[in-house]
Amino acid sequence: MSNQPTQEIVGRGNNDGARLFREWFAELNDTAEKGEGAAYVFVMGSFNEVLKAFDLPVVFPEINSLQTAVRRVAHEYLEQAEDYGYSPDICGYVKADIATQLRGGQHPMGRIPKPRLAVLTNACNTYLKWAEAWERMYQMPMVTLDIPGTRTAGGQTWKGCSDFENDRLYVQKQIEELITVCEKVTGKKLDIDKLRDVMGHANGMSKSWKELLELNAHRPSVFNALTDGTIYLGVANGFRGEQAGAEYFANLVEEMKYKVANNIGTLTEEEYRLCFVGVPCYPIFRRFNEMFSEWKGTFVHSTYLWFASGGSNKGFEYDLNDPIASLAEGTLVSVRDAMDSMFHQDVVIENMCKDFDLDGIVYHPIKSCRTVSTGLADARRALSDRFEMPSLFIESDMMDKRVVAEAQLKNRADAFFEGLASRRLQAAAAAAK
Repeated sequence: MSNQPTQEIVGRGNNDGARLFREWFAELNDTAEKGEGAAYVFVMGSFNEVLKAFDLPVVFPEINSLQTAVRRVAHEYLEQAEDYGYSPDICGYVKADIATQLRGGQHPMGRIPKPRLAVLTNACNTYLKWAEAWERMYQMPMVTLDIPGTRTAGGQTWKGCSDFENDRLYVQKQIEELITVCEKVTGKKLDIDKLRDVMGHANGMSKSWKELLELNAHRPSVFNALTDGTIYLGVANGFRGEQAGAEYFANLVEEMKYKVANNIGTLTEEEYRLCFVGVPCYPIFRRFNEMFSEWKGTFVHSTYLWFASGGSNKGFEYDLNDPIASLAEGTLVSVRDAMDSMFHQDVVIENMCKDFDLDGIVYHPIKSCRTVSTGLADARRALSDRFEMPSLFIESDMMDKRVVAEAQLKNRADAFFEGLASRRLQAAAAAAK
């Protein structure tokens, strides 16, 4: 345990995360200014390990897009894409990215380089059409990896099972095809030792990420899954496979252990422990969280930390003695888990309710993302049929401020907490009889 004073260690993760984020975008800006390209990837199956073994800069368009919303300029990008011909009903991330391309890569965090290739999985049904737009714009190669999902509702199969081994081999062959494309794009052969080095750093990050999530089961919780968690996700994706990323998360775990040992919570007073389901409301990001923190409520976990973490939440560690086969195994496990955390939220959340001592669940379907939002009402009903857990169902968007009604959201949140307070009073009265 660190002997550093509280003021040096508490908050270090957020500060260092913001610094790394700025450095990452500065490197992308330099790449763009040199006229060089990057690999375009997505959070659910980025294959950072392979791409960084080829020294390819990596762009996450989802992260770029959400940054336009956090910085309150998303409406300019959305309107430009809609004027170009994209429907108001499709994914806001896609439209913000298309506008970024139309602007020659100009972005609030710096200039984004053009794609040299695109790498994607079938984890989101939008990925394929999104990458096809880049393919039309830039005539660059596009590699789609088909990851078999679980056959039952949220039920994984594992190493040793014949079904799993068949699926793993299927993924491995596709990874080998990706490597061939990378060799053609970069003009150099894969350095297997460099791949092992990158995967070793990814192992360190995954181990720490899993431990980080488990530490938030402590009362009071040591980080906010909605606000702090978004910073952590940025580093988990952008720096996956890098020494800086592994060191960041090792230091972050040290910080959170310090907070646990000294009983330091993310709130001065923690009254309500909540789970967030969906994607955050970035157009009013800080204010959205305040609607809950003002009632002494904090988000101790979220499905977002599962499906947007690139698989780190499983704590899977690669076998560096057999890197390609192990990368296929890890991809299969992590992308399946990401899909299950979206499509079978009730299974994931039921475990969270038990392990994190939750007081309520906040469901946040959004206009922009049908993949995450479809079925949330049914999932909520299915969960309530199995056990009693108060929940709030509020709708807005992750990008488009035109459909974010702040006053209405606050009224719904206030009513939710009034209900939680009333339940506690009733429970206390019943216990006193």
